[in-house]
Order: sequence, then structure tokens, then C-alpha cells
Amino acid sequence: MGITEDEQDRQFMRLAMEQAQLAEQQGEVPVGAVLVKSGEVIAHGHNQVISLNDPCAHAEIQALKAAGKALGNYRLVDCHLYVTLEPCVMCTGALIHARIGRLIYGAHDPKTGVISSVDQITERTYHNHYFDISAGIMGDECSQMLSDFFKRRRTAKRSSRCE
Repeated sequence: MGITEDEQDRQFMRLAMEQAQLAEQQGEVPVGAVLVKSGEVIAHGHNQVISLNDPCAHAEIQALKAAGKALGNYRLVDCHLYVTLEPCVMCTGALIHARIGRLIYGAHDPKTGVISSVDQITERTYHNHYFDISAGIMGDECSQMLSDFFKRRRTAKRSSRCE
């Protein structure tokens, strides 16, 4: 008896959360991503917008770029992307152009998430590629990681004003 899809999704989401922790250790917003093909991790990434001075260095983009190099192709057909936070419009566009097979994300993003929260870009009829979506996988844990990060950041900011 093999591993269920739900168990596999949780396994890879935990790896994405490890990537998010790396981002936080670097002072970045803790978002992580893992790209999987045929049950194997091909690439991973975490937010690096601050450390790289690159507004495009979101976790998803970092993972897509690494996967393209690893596979020798910018088309990531049959690949699954696990990311801790619902993608923004930039990242969603990249997922469409990369032709991923499936997106699995943890926390919903009520400010910039365009899969289901602020908009539903992937449902637009003008796209030339569509992919399967699984939302809320380990969503509470992913959301808590982000909430804790921003709470610590606000506390540190308040403390620095008082000094």
C-alpha cells in the first residue's frame, strides 16, 4: 500500500515550510516553495527579494528558475509546485507560462493572492494553459508561520521606537 496523495502533499508542504524558515532566517518574509516531478524534488526556493534586491525573487519564481535549469527546459510540464502562501499575480503568470501541472498551496493571501482570495486569475478563459489547484494544504501551519513573523516584526519595530 503506497502513500496517499494527501500524505504526499503534506510531506512536500513540510519541505516548502523548511524553505520558508530559511527565508525568515535571512530576514525575508517566510514563504517557501518546492517543485516536484514524478514524486521527486527537482527544485526549491524561498523569498529573497531583500537579500537579492530583486522584486521578482519570490519563492515560486526562485523554484521555477532552478527547476528550468535542472530539467533543461522552461516548460515544467507534469511538475507540481508546493508553496506555503497563495501566489500573487506575478507568480501565477509564471506558473501559467511554465505549464506546471498542479499548484498546491498552504495559506490563503487575502491581500495579494490571485488564485482564490483577491481574484481568480487561473479561471480566466484567455489563458493558453490551466493547471490543477489544491488550496489550504497545511494552511493553518503556513498561516501561523506568517502571522508569527509579522507579529515579531511589529514588536521589534515598536521596541526600536521606544529606545
